[in-house]
Amino acid sequence: MESVGSVWMWAVFAIIVVGMLAIDLFVFKGGHQHRVSLKEAAAWSAAWVTVALLFNAGLWWYLDGTLGREVANEQGLAFLTGYLVEKSLAVDNVFVWMLIFGYFAIPLELQRRVLLYGIVGAIVLRTIMIFAGSWLISEFHWILYLFGVFLVVTGIRMIWATEEAPDLEQNPFVRWIRNHYPITEKLEGERFFVMRNGVRMATPLLLALVLVEISDVVFAVDSIPAIFAITTDPFIVLTSNLFAILGLRAMYFLLADIGDRFELLKYGLAAILVFIGGKMLIVEWYKIPVLFSLGLVASILVVTMVVSLWYTGRKERAAERGEH
Repeated sequence: MESVGSVWMWAVFAIIVVGMLAIDLFVFKGGHQHRVSLKEAAAWSAAWVTVALLFNAGLWWYLDGTLGREVANEQGLAFLTGYLVEKSLAVDNVFVWMLIFGYFAIPLELQRRVLLYGIVGAIVLRTIMIFAGSWLISEFHWILYLFGVFLVVTGIRMIWATEEAPDLEQNPFVRWIRNHYPITEKLEGERFFVMRNGVRMATPLLLALVLVEISDVVFAVDSIPAIFAITTDPFIVLTSNLFAILGLRAMYFLLADIGDRFELLKYGLAAILVFIGGKMLIVEWYKIPVLFSLGLVASILVVTMVVSLWYTGRKERAAERGEH
C-alpha cells in the first residue's frame, strides 16, 4: 500500500519509541517496584503528548518540503485525528485495567511493572495488526465497509452495555492458567512465578498481566478499524496509534484516582465509534473532511467529560444530603 513513510522515517520513529522506553525503563526505573505519584504521571503524560506533537510537526515540515503543503496538511491532520481517536478509545481500556487491578488487589507500586509488559506487548500486537489490516485493505477494499458496520454495531452495543462488568474469573485464559498452574494465595512482590516445595506456582500478578494483554487485544479490534477510517496510510496509522499507546500507562496513573468521575464517558466513546463507522460506510459517496472529524471527536470528548464531572458532582452532593 502506498505510504508517505520512507525507510529513514520509519527508522526515526523506531529510534524515538525505543529511546523513550529506554529512558522510562532505565532512568526512571519503569520496570521496578515503584508507586507512581500524580505529579510523575502528569509529567510523563505531558512528555508523551509533547513528543507526539513534535513528531507530527516534524512530519508536516518534511512533507511540506518534499510533497507540498496540501499533502503535509492532509497527513498532519490525519495523524492528529488518529492520535486523538486512539487516545480517547484507550480511556475505556484504562477503566478495564482499574477493574482488573482492583479485582486482584494489585497495589499501585506493582501495577507499573504489569503495565510495562502490557504496553510492550501492545506495541508488537498493534504493529502486526496494522500491517495485516493495511494488506487486507489494499487487496480487498470492500473490507472497509465491514469495518464500518463493525464499528457502528460496537458503538451501539457499548451504549447498552455501559453498566455491565466483565466476569474476570470466567475468562478462558485465566481458567487455563488456573488449570495448569497452582496459584499462590497472595502476591509475591514483582514475581509472576515462584517455586514452593519444588512446585512452580503462578502469582495473582501473572493473572492480572494476562488480562491486561487480553484487554488490549479486545480494544485493538475496535480502535484499529477506527483509525483506518481516518487514513489508510500504514505509516500514519501505526505512528499515531503507537504514540497514543505509549502514553497510555502514564494516563492510567493520572486517571487512577479520578476515573470514577467520568462514568458517562462511555456514551461519548460509543458516539465516536458510531460516527467513525458511519464515515466508513458513506465514503464511496461522500468523504467527510478530516478537520471536521477531528473537531467532532474532540467536541464529543470535551462535552462528555464536562457532563460526567457535573453529573458525578451532583450525585456526591445528593449522597451527602442523604438523597437518592
